[in-house]
Order: sequence, then C-alpha cells, then structure tokens
Amino acid sequence: MMSFLRALNQTGRALRYGHQLPKRYFSIVGSPNVSAYLMQQANKAKNVNRTLHGIHERKQATFNERSQLKYARRLVVKLGSAVITREDEHGLALGRLASIVEQVAEYHVEGRECIMVTSGAVAFGKQKLTQELLMSLSMRETLSPTDHTRQDAGTMVEPRAAAAVGQSGLMSLYDAMFAQYGIKIAQVLVTEPDFYNEETRKNLFSTLSELISLNIVPIINTNDAVVPPMFIVDQEVSATGKKRGIRIKDNDSLAALLAAEIHADLLILMSDVDGIYNKPPWEDGARLMHTYSAGDKNLIKFGEKSKVGTGGMNSKVMAATWALDRGVSVVICNGTQDKAIKSILTGRKVGTFFTESTTEKVTPVEQIAENARSGSRVLQNLTANERAQAVNTLADLLNVGRVVKRTKLADGLELKQVTVPIGVLLVIFESRPDSLPQVAALAMASGNGLLLKGGKEAAHSNRALMELVKESLAPTGASNAISLVSTREEISDLLSMDEHIDLIIPRGSSELVRSIQEKAQHIPVMGHAEGICHVYVDREADLDKALKIIRDSKCDYPAACNAMETLLIHEDLLANTTFFADVCNMLKREGVKINSGPKLNQQLTFGPPQAKSLKFEYGALECSIEVVKNLEEAIDHVHTYGSGHTDVIVTENPSSANYFQSNVDSACVFHNASSRFADGFRFGLGAEVGISTARIHARGPVGVEGLLTTKWILSGVDHTAAEFTEGSRAWLHQSLPTE
Repeated sequence: MMSFLRALNQTGRALRYGHQLPKRYFSIVGSPNVSAYLMQQANKAKNVNRTLHGIHERKQATFNERSQLKYARRLVVKLGSAVITREDEHGLALGRLASIVEQVAEYHVEGRECIMVTSGAVAFGKQKLTQELLMSLSMRETLSPTDHTRQDAGTMVEPRAAAAVGQSGLMSLYDAMFAQYGIKIAQVLVTEPDFYNEETRKNLFSTLSELISLNIVPIINTNDAVVPPMFIVDQEVSATGKKRGIRIKDNDSLAALLAAEIHADLLILMSDVDGIYNKPPWEDGARLMHTYSAGDKNLIKFGEKSKVGTGGMNSKVMAATWALDRGVSVVICNGTQDKAIKSILTGRKVGTFFTESTTEKVTPVEQIAENARSGSRVLQNLTANERAQAVNTLADLLNVGRVVKRTKLADGLELKQVTVPIGVLLVIFESRPDSLPQVAALAMASGNGLLLKGGKEAAHSNRALMELVKESLAPTGASNAISLVSTREEISDLLSMDEHIDLIIPRGSSELVRSIQEKAQHIPVMGHAEGICHVYVDREADLDKALKIIRDSKCDYPAACNAMETLLIHEDLLANTTFFADVCNMLKREGVKINSGPKLNQQLTFGPPQAKSLKFEYGALECSIEVVKNLEEAIDHVHTYGSGHTDVIVTENPSSANYFQSNVDSACVFHNASSRFADGFRFGLGAEVGISTARIHARGPVGVEGLLTTKWILSGVDHTAAEFTEGSRAWLHQSLPTE
C-alpha cells in the first residue's frame, strides 16, 4: 500500500513539474489502464514543460508543404472579431461559432492539443448593454417624444464596460458548446504586464502547461475590462520579458506570441477575408496569395483594417512572419468559410500558407495556369512553319486558322467561320507517362495552352519528358504554353480555376474520371467514366468471323477502355449451333473468366456463374455473356447497360448492320470489326487526347480536330443592319469556296 501511495505521489510531482519517472513506478500502480494513463500524462507534462522552459534552446522545423499540416499535434486557433461578430456588430454569429467549436472539438478528441485565442467579449457585451440601455431610455422617450437618443444607443456603450459584461457570457457560451462533445474549457484572461513581468509570464505559461496536461482546452482573451485597447501598446516583448520581439497590439500578435512560447506546430489566424492578397481584394488585379514567404512582403499593398477588432492584414502578416521565424507554421484563412480548420489540416488549399523560403522557388499553380493562358496566345499567332519546328511529326495536322465556311452575305459583306484553339486544357492522367508527349504534341498542333497533372508513379519520367517538350518550344518563345503541375496540389483546387482553364480531359480509371466529372462544376470535362463495350453476334453472322472478332475485342488488351465487356448472342445460335460452346472454349483457352447474364443463366443447367451486374467494366480477362431474342433487344440491352463508348455488330446482313449502326447511340458503332479499333491512332488522327462519350463538341477518339472550336469573322465596308431592313441593301447568302 505504501509503495502504491509513493508511486502516486511521485507521479503527481512529475505531472506538475515534468520530471522523468522510472518505469517501475508505473508497474507499482498496478492497473494496466491506470498505469498507461499516468505514463501518457507524465510524458505529456514532461513535453509541455520542456517546451515552456526551453523555448530559446532551438528553433523547431516548420512544415514546408500543406500536405504536412495533417501531422500538426499542437494547434493555436485565433478567432478574429470579424469572424464571430454579426454584421451589425452587436452580438455573435452563433452558427459560425458553433461550426468552429465543432472542428476544434473533433481534433481535440482525436488527441491533438488545441488552444484558442478569441475575440468577441465586447460584441457580446454590447448586445446585452444596448438592450438594457434601450429599456432605460423608454421613460425618456415618454417624457420627451422628440428625444432620438434611442437611435444612438449602440454607440453609447463604453467598450470596457461591454467587455466586462460580455466576458462571462462569452465563456458560458463556449462552455455550453464544448460540453456537447464532453470537453472542458478554461478561461485565461491576460493583460500587458503578464508578458513584461517575468514572474507573471512564468505563471501564465505554467497555467497553460497544467491545463494542457489535464486535457482541457484553454481559451485565451485579453482582459479588455481593465486595460485600454491593445493597439495603443507600443512596446515589444519576448519570452524573456525584454522589450524586443513582437509588439502586442492585437489578438493576432498575442496568438503569435503564445504559439511561439508553447512551440505550437500550427497557428491558424481566422479573419473575414480569404487570405493575403497582393493588393486590397476590391481593387482590380488583386490576387490571392496561396503561399507566402519572407521575400513576398514587397509584393503586397495593404488596405484598411476591418471595421471591427483592432488588427488589419498588415498586422496579421507581421504576426504570422514573426511566428514562422520562430518555428511555427501559420495559415491565415477566412473563418466564415465552412469547415476551414478541417480543410487546412487535410491539406486543402485554403487561405494563405506561410512557409519558409527554400533554395528552389516553387512556382504557384495559379502562375503556371496564367502562363499557360498567355503562352496559348503566343501559340495561336505562330505560323505553320514555326509550329512545325516545335513538332515536326504533326506538321501536316496544323489546321489552326482553317476556313470552315465562307458566305457572301451581301455585296461587300463576307462572313468566314475559322477554326481556333479552345484555349487552355487541363489533362489529368494516371500512371502512363506516354500520355504526356501525345497530349503535348496535340496541344502544339492545335495551338492550345496545356497543363498536365500526372500520377506520382511516373513523376521522374514525366519531368524528363516535359524538359524535352519545353526544349522543342523554346525557339518559338512559347515554352510557358505547356507546363507540368508537379506540386502536391489537390486536384480539386485545379478544378476550380475556371478563369484560367477552358477544358478538362481526364485519362485514367473510371473512379478518377467520375470524381473529376463530379467536382468540376464550372469547367467542361471531356472524357468517359466507363468503357462498357458490347459485341452482338447476329443470327446471320459468319461464326468464324465472330470468333475472331470476339477474341481480339476481349483479349488484345483487356484493360483498355475499348475492350469488350459483354458478348450478346442471338438466341437462335444458342439453340441450333455449337457456337456458344465454341466461344466459351475459345475464351477459356485465352484465360478469360466467363459470367452469364440472367436470361442465359435460366437456360443453362450447368454453365458460367451469373454476373453480379451487366453494367460493369471488368478491365481484365473477364466478361459477361447474355442471350437476346432479336436485333431490337440487342439494341435495347446496349442502351440499358452500355456506356456509349463502342459497340459492335457481327452479321452478314447489310440491312441489320445499317439498322444497328443507325440506332445504337454510342460514340463508335462498328460492323464486322473489333471494338479495339476505337483509337485515335487507328483512326488516323496521329495521336489521341482521349475518348469522349459526350454528345456536344467532340465524340469518340479525340485528336487535333476535337481540340479546336470556331469563331466567326465578318468583313464589310460600311454595312449596317438598318439598311437591310429599309431595303437599300439586299441579302445574298451565297456560299463561297473555302480554299
């Protein structure tokens, strides 16, 4: 018993002072759960105290990429007045505050250490005091109907009195919100002397250490009830109490100081703007800076601060860079954005991420997109010879600027329709690096700017190929027109750049294509999510031809999107011939696993297992076989279960073939030919950017022609529409040769 009490006593001292404990003390305690808990708390307290007492021993490393933020264990979240205050500045935006509390609570429950620096006491107090003031003014209005003091009630509230009233209410609100998640909080009010006085500074961080070790969320605020607004404080403080370091003039600088003092991994400064802009957001040419390093300060023009609170963007940048210089990663974000904290910690490109400058400056993806836009205009104006210099193999495909149609509308009024590039393409492909030169060549030939996002499996190959592409473009001055996005940007971030990107072409798995189609809300997507291709063997088919076509369609390259996935057989061939047995034997020799459709399964006593679904792309040596009554049922099956990619009929009856090809609504419909012919190279397009199952613009294998659109060029003398209405000029609408 004495050993047990002694162990508890030693554990308590360790929890308070961060001392190292021998492991034998934890075995004495006895209970594995208690032992593990005490060990965990002792280590946590040891780490916290080591941090608080050894702040200036070394500078910790910051995160260099957003994808690393998920590893942040100790977070400081600062809520600005503009984030949690209503638009009328009287009261709190409760829904927004509840969302932020929910996010902090989730990360606290999963084991992260969270500290909040909050504003809002003055706004909360103003709401209460204004109501009281209006009630007291009601008698004055009764006595003097001309007294309009009520209109100015909101401005009559003294801020320090509002803070005194609002602090208790604000903390009660936080306590109720966090209690929903079983989390306890503690209020810590600070004033200027708490940082200048060595004794109080030490007590402050000892308190924070104790709260963190007890799994309590500290909520820190300035005691605005007893001190003037912090923006008039003109002294600089540091952890040692000397007048150097950062000026404590608002909650941004307060949060930065606290984050540095406790060695936080991440500081999130929440404001009412999306991040740091190169100039005030309302000015023309303003651009959100998704990353910021020390060298970017001269690129920024600051505007006015928010109408609530004491800090502006200049203050936030100063606080963020100060914390960054002391080993704390920082993100400035819009706290009114839904799930902002969760988005930041999952690596999404939200707000401005402060990172230390590296020896190799990474070009932001927005700049790459802008370069592609400007580069595409350079490509668009090149001559055919200049483009041929960049890609000789596609010189014969240069048709940019080709006249599609010429019409003489009237005497002296000629209309031309000419081909022009779409603009900037974003091609997202997975592990196949051979896609890069193919797509790059097509972009050059069509005069389009191009952004390429390849899979990490082929990162080195993609970079090597891109160097060759840029080398070929260099003599033309358009090397920026084609770029490889090699940073770890989220694909969803690229899909939101509708001001830079005109068309997205995904090349990869059905999951990739479907995901991009769902997320790209404002940019057209050209491609197909699935390649469920059919081969229908008609009752009048040459069965030897059919076996040959089926074998090639399924076995030539089973993973291709144009490979056969379902074989449809006319029921007469099942009843009157050995064709079904022959085709099954042939497929089995090729190693193909066979599944039966529900109708075929009912007719067989022994046979292949029933397919789980007929609307399925196997992408392997596996297929389904189904029986149909006639040509119309085969077409209905294709429309029900197909993906509109490629479908084949095998028959010697020209009428049946024509009916099938006319009525099947797919991008490619073949007669007596393998489905594997649905390919840009085999179509003679030179190369293929992808296969589209859409019905607008390009459809099927897409080559150069599919990357072009048209514009109308009208040339007149002094023509006006009114002249044709009045009858002084007459319409001709005469077609002219395009050559």
